Amino acid sequence: METTTLEPPAINRLGSSVADCLEVRPMRPPEITGRLQREVLELKKKRNAVILAHNYQTPEIQDVADFVGDSLGLSYQASKTFADVILFCGVHFMAETAKIVNPTKKVLIPDINAGCSLADSCDADEVAEYRAKHPDTYIIAYINCTARVKALTDIVCTSGNAVRVVEQAPKDRPILFLPDENLGQWVMEKTHRPMELWHGACHTHLVFTSETLQRLRLQHPDAPVVAHPECVRSVRLLADHVCSTEGMVKFCRENPSKTIIVVTESGMLHRLRKEVPGKTFIPGPSKSCACNDCGFMKMNTLEKVHHALETLTPEVMVEEEIRKRALLPIQRMLEIR
Repeated sequence: METTTLEPPAINRLGSSVADCLEVRPMRPPEITGRLQREVLELKKKRNAVILAHNYQTPEIQDVADFVGDSLGLSYQASKTFADVILFCGVHFMAETAKIVNPTKKVLIPDINAGCSLADSCDADEVAEYRAKHPDTYIIAYINCTARVKALTDIVCTSGNAVRVVEQAPKDRPILFLPDENLGQWVMEKTHRPMELWHGACHTHLVFTSETLQRLRLQHPDAPVVAHPECVRSVRLLADHVCSTEGMVKFCRENPSKTIIVVTESGMLHRLRKEVPGKTFIPGPSKSCACNDCGFMKMNTLEKVHHALETLTPEVMVEEEIRKRALLPIQRMLEIR
């Protein structure tokens, strides 16, 4: 299975300190930011829109969102509202998922080019070819893939329920887990189910290393480490807890420590500081930076949020046949208890 990886946009953070990286600071005066945020809220009301922001979005976007969370949870939050328009501040496959479960709503994304290295590592034509050669294989798709890929799979999972989905997979069929190899490895360790793994990865989580994490732990020996399962195994082994972004909120809220090291994309720290006040959250470092940004996520800006609501573009569309087929594996996942 050959895969291709889309290179992320360059992020100029070399040599930055933890203090520099604790928040992504916009390069504009605060009064301009405030004005843009007020106008965004006015446009949202005018358009009868709901704004969804993924955990990895910038603080200024999270602060104008109606809901902040992971991609599937946000999509279902939108389906519970009476909004006519969904503005999904995330990457393209997330907006596609919102359209899959909300077919009658107009779905927008601030930057249509906000892709995902993980989703791009799994080509739908290659999955279709694999399915044709291995018709008995039960294909489990991590939700971080395109609508076309979802439409070719048996069931979808999230990082939060992947273990449960694999545990309940048919015992008499081989499993292909796609597209994230690191998440798949972690799930195999938890379930002891043999699976074939697609060779895809999230470029943002790949840059965390055990060496940099060990150095940070020496500086904060009493701080527990919580890491995302998309990290490589050597990083996961150093963590006190491995879980999804939603699981991180729960872990940080319940853990008695006042200082916690968080190994995932830097945008998550803003949500943690808001929802778990009184604690210090330290971003996991990469080799060249004291934290770690996803260049694709950060392609969305407050200006683009404003423009999307003003013009009702760019709109994310999913072909109806693909949408219906992609909805089935999502519905099967929701039936898992």
